[in-house]
Amino acid sequence: MTDSVVSPLPIDRTHPLQVPDGTDAIAAEGARKVVFPNGVETWLFTRYADVRMLLSDRRFTAYKNGDAPEMRTEESIIGAEQPGNMIIRDGAEHLRLRRPVSRALVVKRIDRMRPRIQEIVDTHLDAIERAGAPADLVPMLCLPVPSLVIAELLGVPHEHQALFQRTAQAMLGLRSTLAEYEEAAAELGGVLEKVVDRKRAEGVTGDLLGLLVNGDYDFDLEELLFLAIGLLVAGHETTSNFMGLFVLTLFDHPEQLDLLRADLSRVDSVVEELMRHTVSIGGGGLVRRATEDVRVGDVLVRGGEWVAASLYANSDPALCPHADRLDLSRESTPHVAFGFGPHQCVGQNLARAELQIMLRSLFTRFPGLRLAEPLADLPFRTDMLTYGPASVPVVW
Repeated sequence: MTDSVVSPLPIDRTHPLQVPDGTDAIAAEGARKVVFPNGVETWLFTRYADVRMLLSDRRFTAYKNGDAPEMRTEESIIGAEQPGNMIIRDGAEHLRLRRPVSRALVVKRIDRMRPRIQEIVDTHLDAIERAGAPADLVPMLCLPVPSLVIAELLGVPHEHQALFQRTAQAMLGLRSTLAEYEEAAAELGGVLEKVVDRKRAEGVTGDLLGLLVNGDYDFDLEELLFLAIGLLVAGHETTSNFMGLFVLTLFDHPEQLDLLRADLSRVDSVVEELMRHTVSIGGGGLVRRATEDVRVGDVLVRGGEWVAASLYANSDPALCPHADRLDLSRESTPHVAFGFGPHQCVGQNLARAELQIMLRSLFTRFPGLRLAEPLADLPFRTDMLTYGPASVPVVW
């Protein structure tokens, strides 16, 4: 296990809800060479237009191998050869894996799920109200709601929630080792294999995993298991982080929170602005490799070179006026918080629905909600690929 992680971007923060110190100066350059913790040199792009090009231009491949940039110094956890890993596949193979999942997550289907999501959220808010203040929103709302929703969507027993989270920690932890991930994934895979066998025997098609098992798709068992693990991890880990960041960001901008409270019907556009803003706070990026020489802005990227499309692009002044500020009165901006191009987040419609419902319901139920402790005293998860609060204690 590594003792430390060194990012190609600054990581020290004066304020937990602002970009790390020195990031703005790097972003102003637009592009520079950086070295990832595993020693791979990479072009880092931070301009909005460049990032959209990198993520949509088919001359940049998502396929990775042993010499890919990694935030870990250990062997890559998400390897290129893992079956069912749509994130690092291109072209027809990528579409074969992605298409049946994306069909199950279209807006119309997610809209039909909204009453059930609302029911799940209300149940957890009821529990918070019964328990009384103070309450920690991370274990009582932010984590369990997305976990339960994605488990129901897939058709996986929610009783294994602790295992979902342990696997997510191993998969996304910056200090996780390949052995730790393989141990957690093997345990979760064993649970999922039994679910797959049952769905195959019963001919289930009413949930996503049943559809993947019994639909007219050419998936083998390993592909099914990895697809399910990836969806379970991504389906609750990122959404729960965003919900925690959203609430803290609103508390940190009371004038913006007043705008939300005054008109909760605008929650859809509020979620888009919060998403744009908080993704910039968390940073991160998406890695691609040039398959030939390509000019990106002022830079000639040579074939074989790696590039990183930084999500700080959501704060590019070219994207919108005062892009470095949170402005909930802003009309929805075409951000890249969910990525862009053929690999744009397959679960974005579900994430939006969950965040909209949780945010609106939380401030409807508890209009006087406020932090129970100073923001500066709260713990944040800096040891994960996904940045977010470990605790959001509130009173009302």
